[in-house]
Amino acid sequence: MITKLFKIKYPIIQAGMVWVSGGKLAAAASNAGALGLIGAGSMKPELLKTHIQKAKSLTTNPFGVNVPLLYHGVEEQLETCLQEGISIFFTSAGSPKKYTKFLKNHGATVVHVTSSPLLAKKCEDAGVDAIVAEGFEAGGHNGREEITTMSLIPQVVDAVSIPVIAAGGIADGRQMMATIALGASGVQIGTRFAVTKESSAHQNFQQAIIDSQFGDTKLMMKNVVPVRLLKNKFFEEVEKLESSCASKEEFIKLLGKGRAKAGMLEGDLDNGELEIGQVSAMIKEQLTCQELVTNLMSEYEKAYRNAAILLSKGG
Repeated sequence: MITKLFKIKYPIIQAGMVWVSGGKLAAAASNAGALGLIGAGSMKPELLKTHIQKAKSLTTNPFGVNVPLLYHGVEEQLETCLQEGISIFFTSAGSPKKYTKFLKNHGATVVHVTSSPLLAKKCEDAGVDAIVAEGFEAGGHNGREEITTMSLIPQVVDAVSIPVIAAGGIADGRQMMATIALGASGVQIGTRFAVTKESSAHQNFQQAIIDSQFGDTKLMMKNVVPVRLLKNKFFEEVEKLESSCASKEEFIKLLGKGRAKAGMLEGDLDNGELEIGQVSAMIKEQLTCQELVTNLMSEYEKAYRNAAILLSKGG
């Protein structure tokens, strides 16, 4: 269903990530047979336009834009996308009711990211074409409910009748196979695509992900805006505030401006905000998007064959 909906070869979506997924990454993912997404969250309209045009120059395959709805200037971002001919929108971090009808009236395909079966049903009622159900393992901004992907996907699949795309904690074909066995129609992958040669993520940040071990990420700032972070000096400062029951204003003061840009785009591993998922510990090398997608499908097919063999032998 997902491949037909987006006219792509494989049921794989490269997540739209702030400071990481520009036009180069989106085009490379699309050229590899996945659906590439430009992450508009960190882009003003003119920069977004530049990245869309860059992606157009690098691929003739479909690609889309992820637009978080919590930032100022969303209307201008959406208008820029429509003017540039974008017809696939992934929206997140806000109500799906706000812009879905507007985008659908312009002939767009709309997908909304959610973290619970209740919110998934609201997305369906709002008229979206598909849902990204994102589990607690995911990087970046996350759901407060802390529902893991293995628990979330079957609940969402049972709650709605439209296609469900699994996200959170997916870095290889085995995990992809598991979520599809749970009823998902495809997967959205962020962290693994962040560590690719076409990613905009700074080399320092990519190496920190490669060097990370299990337990090196944690969901923080649940009372402000939940976000999964790679542990560093900034993380320790956030942890101190949380342990002292600091106010929302104190967190906002610590965050300041440009923390995520400093860490993820500029490579400040001490003072930057390093948003990344739990699967960091699984990633051991930087690949091209083509190598990554090829590996994902090969691993998926192997996992499928192994499952078939077990079933034929009665488990």
